Amino acid sequence: MKKVYVRDIVRDLNLDVVYMPDKVDYTIRSSDINRPGLQLAGYFGDFSYDRIQIIGRGEYNYFEHLDKETRSQRLDKMFSYEIPALIATRGLKVNEDTINSAKKYERIILATSMNTTRFINKVSNYLNEKLAPTKTMHGVLVDVDGIGILIIGESGVGKSETALELVKRGHRLVADDAVEIRRIDEDLLLAQAPETIRHLIEIRGVGILDIKSLYGVGAVKLSKNVDMVIELQIWEEGKYYDRLGIDEQHMSILDVPVEHLVIPVRPGRNIAMIIEVAAKNHRQKAMGYNAAKDFNDRLMKKLEEK
Repeated sequence: MKKVYVRDIVRDLNLDVVYMPDKVDYTIRSSDINRPGLQLAGYFGDFSYDRIQIIGRGEYNYFEHLDKETRSQRLDKMFSYEIPALIATRGLKVNEDTINSAKKYERIILATSMNTTRFINKVSNYLNEKLAPTKTMHGVLVDVDGIGILIIGESGVGKSETALELVKRGHRLVADDAVEIRRIDEDLLLAQAPETIRHLIEIRGVGILDIKSLYGVGAVKLSKNVDMVIELQIWEEGKYYDRLGIDEQHMSILDVPVEHLVIPVRPGRNIAMIIEVAAKNHRQKAMGYNAAKDFNDRLMKKLEEK
């Protein structure tokens, strides 16, 4: 399971350190956030202590009205759990008794001037990105009319050449050769190129090409959702290839099912044009119209009439 160190969050989100014990750094494995209002009120049942704890104005003002002994008991109880970090928002000043309890159990206290809602959104997005399951696949990712298409196939089948033709036709390159894919939601895959090969494409016989320099900034894109997978295969005589498209095939990527098409490659077939049509057809099906199903319904109706 992936993890994020609190010290990295401090650096990346520019947080103020109120107290951080020496040689101690907690890790976070969940992108969920907890606001410990119930814990400050004395209820520790179902305490999600393994998450970042956020103190906003509501929790702060409530705690200020408690007597010193009650405050001390609840702080001691809360910090006895191995919380990764307590973060005060809105520039709220952390009181000495809170700092002393953190020192006792060697817990981290941070602060930010951002308002609570904005900061929760920011840290949640940050953790979602850092903790997202990832996978690197060999292939090419292109943005065709807004549809993210991952082109896969054996080496030398023509993936990069097809992507180059798509760029010439006004579409955008996202990644060539290595595609880094992250699952950022239950059914959403976001992909990009590794930084070292970003905007580059390899064409055998020519070499490495910088698509951004050759075709302009509009010919590339940093990241794109993976909406469908197209596998290029060398045409084999006698092998069955789907001609109607009624039964959709899917490929599982990081446990997310993605529409999967197999396109046979042979001389005379314009693969770039076929991929363009596949992207338009994918969008049409997403909008509720399936040409293959419509054709099948018409055919069955004719057979029933006879």
